[in-house]
Amino acid sequence: MAQSEKKALDCSIVVPLYNEGLVVDELYQRITAVMKQISLSYEIILVDDGSEDHTLEKVRSIAEKDSTVVVIELRRNFGQTPALAAGFDLACGQVIISMDGDLQHAPEEIPNFLEKINEGYDVVSGWRKQRVDNMIMRKIPSRAANWIASKISGVEIHDFGTTYKAYRSEILKELKLYGEMHRFIPALLSQIGAKIAEIPIQSILRPKGTSNYGISRLLRVFFDLITLTFLLHYVTRPIHFFGKAAFYCILTSLVIAAYLLVDKFYFLVPISVAHLPLAGMAGILFLVGLIFISSGLISELISRIYFESTGKTIYSIRRIYTKEEQAENDL
Repeated sequence: MAQSEKKALDCSIVVPLYNEGLVVDELYQRITAVMKQISLSYEIILVDDGSEDHTLEKVRSIAEKDSTVVVIELRRNFGQTPALAAGFDLACGQVIISMDGDLQHAPEEIPNFLEKINEGYDVVSGWRKQRVDNMIMRKIPSRAANWIASKISGVEIHDFGTTYKAYRSEILKELKLYGEMHRFIPALLSQIGAKIAEIPIQSILRPKGTSNYGISRLLRVFFDLITLTFLLHYVTRPIHFFGKAAFYCILTSLVIAAYLLVDKFYFLVPISVAHLPLAGMAGILFLVGLIFISSGLISELISRIYFESTGKTIYSIRRIYTKEEQAENDL
């Protein structure tokens, strides 16, 4: 059945999986038990992200027995963001919930997310208020990254990093994910006016298997924060991003040049003898400033080509009110 012909559902649960064969059966059973209790139409989308164990065989077996389960097999291990994007694109639920597949997110907390969504929010993010991770490797870097992301985006939530989140489908479908930006979806959606809330969730140690995260993740998060800054503040006006760098480079160059000229003509100090490296630095900084300006202008052209060729707007409409519509609502 084509995606466009699939029946709309109340809720889609999207779970990316990578080598989770030891826990996937329990995960499925717990999600199913919760969803049956709350009596909503639902689907469970399990995305196998190129697992090298028996995860795929297990989820395919589950899907053969349960029509609410949809399995997406990716051709290779693409990473968590592409796996989530594949699930989001296929999801038919009015509310889409994403969660990890290693049982560190308790399925029993799904009703809490749905309850908060029903209060009128577009995004509900989980908050691991009492984390049980390693202090040096996880807690401290996470708190620093979350604080920076909050200041950059203006979104007052404590835990950008957790995958456990709920979204209204209509607003999530407006977002295209790239790189490893899944952890910053609330920040990206805030750009189009999403109403965002946060609820505490349990922080649970992984019951089985080994973590797929390593020290290299810290470096990736650092670069993601730089990308987030650009996407939130400069994607529609990149000249302002490069222009600031150009301004400081050229200003520094001119200050150095002024100092050299005063030293030469007032104190009669020959530049070639006393200040040759400094003069070279002034020249380099001036050239770098010009390069930044050129990069900004090129980026402005690319930005316009992107928006015009994709038909993507620089705004997002929540709803359009008309006299006829309001008259129908009053009936």
